[in-house]
Amino acid sequence: MKINKYEDISAIDKEAKKDYIDRHSAFVHCDANAKKGEKFKVKVKVGDEYSHPDDFDHYIAYVQLWDGETFLAQANFTAGTMGNAPANVEVDFYIVPTKKMKLTAMAYCTKHGLWQSDEVVVEVE
Repeated sequence: MKINKYEDISAIDKEAKKDYIDRHSAFVHCDANAKKGEKFKVKVKVGDEYSHPDDFDHYIAYVQLWDGETFLAQANFTAGTMGNAPANVEVDFYIVPTKKMKLTAMAYCTKHGLWQSDEVVVEVE
């Protein structure tokens, strides 16, 4: 399966291309530091400037959180979860870190496939 990745939309000329890339891309939002053994919040948001459709044949089916090649968590969605209106899917994952993490998120669109976020490094004290 092909994995799509975000590219800097400020460098793209066509609005349609910006919309396509942005609304499918996953973005990891969290603090840069965590405490070992304590619950740590990681927010994954699909789309930044543009909302993704929520139609019966075109929606975000799942969002995953990874630490390197270690699968941490997944949230599943069905069509209509976002009220059948364009929206930015957001998931808060709570994990308990034990070592430095290299977090990435994956989002699966039923029409345009799998999209991977940029890596976010979290130092663990």
